[in-house]
Amino acid sequence: MSDPVFHLSDVQLSLKGNAGPVDILRGISFDVQQGETIALTGPSGSGKSSLLMVMGGLEQATGGTVEALGENLSNLNEDALARFRRGRMGIVFQSFHLIPTMTALENVATPLELAGDADAFAKAEDALETVGLGHRINHYPAQMSGGEQQRVALARACAPRPAILLADEPTGNLDSANGAAIMDLLFDLRDKFGSTLVLVTHDPSLAARCDRSIALADGQVV
Repeated sequence: MSDPVFHLSDVQLSLKGNAGPVDILRGISFDVQQGETIALTGPSGSGKSSLLMVMGGLEQATGGTVEALGENLSNLNEDALARFRRGRMGIVFQSFHLIPTMTALENVATPLELAGDADAFAKAEDALETVGLGHRINHYPAQMSGGEQQRVALARACAPRPAILLADEPTGNLDSANGAAIMDLLFDLRDKFGSTLVLVTHDPSLAARCDRSIALADGQVV
């Protein structure tokens, strides 16, 4: 078997609180293999989103080891983590995080441009076509529905054809019809690019579509 895409060993995360340190993650260990789709499940406050942030290098673990694509993320500073994510990881949040003063095309192209991609705008346009927004490339976020804005966010995450897709409750701000459409699209993009997908969800039917679920409670795998 090839090396895992993710290798987590005794991962811990403590954050400073008013009354002292708060243990968010308490000894998390598991591997994710190439091409797997994993659902992180559990009640609110169980540590799901924090775990996803640690896996994406957006939050630094305070103990244990987090390896992604063979790289120990614990050894990297913020700049090195940003360089590591670039082109390798696409991240989709519950909030769309679009830049309001940029068109859909510019929102998708800008990260590619920053990565030095000479074909940034062509790739961005192709990504928007892929998510069904070819007719909206010159529209601004305020001119689009929530479902369309999340499609732009998906296009931005997938435009570099990343090895890893991370999604944190990507349908949390959408109605059920738009949410179902976004999830179909996310799975289609996973298949198109052969990405490994890790998603946080409260939805049992969505978790059932994944290869396996990892359930958390009180910062631990149960």
